[in-house]
Amino acid sequence: MRAFAVTEPDRPPAVVQIPDPTPGRGEILVRVAASSVNGFDLAVAAGRLKGMMEHRYPVVLGKDFAGTVQEIGGGTSRFTTGQHIFGVVTKPYLGDGGMGELVVVDDNFASLVPDLVDLPTAGALGLAGSAAVDAVDAADLKPDQIVLIAGATGGVGSIAVQYAANTGATVIATAKPGTESDFVRELGAAYTADYTTDVDEQVREIAPGGVDAVIHLAGDPAALTSLLAGAGRFVSTLGFGPDQHPAAIAIMANPATPTLDRLAADVAAGSLRVPVSHTYPLSDAAAAFNAFSSGTLGKLGISLA
Repeated sequence: MRAFAVTEPDRPPAVVQIPDPTPGRGEILVRVAASSVNGFDLAVAAGRLKGMMEHRYPVVLGKDFAGTVQEIGGGTSRFTTGQHIFGVVTKPYLGDGGMGELVVVDDNFASLVPDLVDLPTAGALGLAGSAAVDAVDAADLKPDQIVLIAGATGGVGSIAVQYAANTGATVIATAKPGTESDFVRELGAAYTADYTTDVDEQVREIAPGGVDAVIHLAGDPAALTSLLAGAGRFVSTLGFGPDQHPAAIAIMANPATPTLDRLAADVAAGSLRVPVSHTYPLSDAAAAFNAFSSGTLGKLGISLA
């Protein structure tokens, strides 16, 4: 099969031909139609996870996947061949990935794609959506509260803005004036703060007493904690936790089936939009990684269809 993979240590990823994977007991073989780029993928490609996770070369990149069930390994599964599913490749090692024509996945981190949701959308949803849901849930927002979302224009942020706004809370989103500000306001942000200037001053004009929560997806956490009101909560996806600040909660995305089911249902119901700003064919995956590094609005998709 074709895959965008790192074939050996210290080599850049490339589109290569590798053997088809085979599902083991409790696993599902999926023919992939779509994936997307996440920060985790760039970290793997750059070698930043060497020594932290086992690498089984060739390491196929891509945490997200959406496609068609081809085969069920030994044991039972909630799925049957021919069904469209999506999810996140979640294993204790690096090797399998969504940026290949076939991928073997665990059905505990997969969900059915609803009829009203297309595969390219589902292929951009799993990891960013799970991180956004977990972050907003941890922030425990109430309708009369104000939340600052730092890093609002990216894949996780664009979904977090929507979930935060749906709680009834007032959302301040970091975004540059112009296209970025328009983007987050369309997703539900009531206010924006230009992260290229003094964020503290801009937020204080909106919330003189501070904000009730900060969702930290980008930026200097130490500077952002100063914006919290007395009992405010600081939720970080970047490893900033209670050891660094008593109000901080460090979360890691948990793309388990219940969360994926919730995301899929919300997209199907029209209450959640997955903003995919551009989709690249697998042959141009390297260009997608370069574009992601430069900063994009929402998600970048990878098509294998």
